[in-house]
Amino acid sequence: MVKTVRLEPIAQETSVETNGNLLSVLMAKDLDVLRECGGRGMCATCHIYVKQGMDGLTPINRREQRTLEVITTCQPNSRLACQARVMANGVIVELPPGMYVNSIQDIEALIGRRAEQNLLHPLTGQILVEEGKLITRSMMKQIETTTSFKMGDFLSQSSDV
Repeated sequence: MVKTVRLEPIAQETSVETNGNLLSVLMAKDLDVLRECGGRGMCATCHIYVKQGMDGLTPINRREQRTLEVITTCQPNSRLACQARVMANGVIVELPPGMYVNSIQDIEALIGRRAEQNLLHPLTGQILVEEGKLITRSMMKQIETTTSFKMGDFLSQSSDV
């Protein structure tokens, strides 16, 4: 059976097979999702908000819950798209505002420009640079000293889950 999922704020509806995950929905719409851990529920780069229809998704498992706990922008309606499987119609999801960055080098390429949208930490969802703010070298130094982008270290610690 095919289920319908609505994506906000882009106001698009798409179909997914029953028991298909929300990550496949995002990928089918060519949305920019990093999926650093390959869909294992360990990196939070597919974090979404369920605006409606939480009961139409599979329950949160232990691994997903532990990953959600490290996301600074986590809300009661947060889910990882790779872990949330669609079981019923009526699911409406919203993507967090902003763009996840892979590395400090991604931001360095933007020095001297204004951020077109919030730039988000790939693991925690923390806003590194706010939309409209000028990206400066001093800002880069501050980000480098307060933020770690060691995805491999994070994944190896989380693999015990």
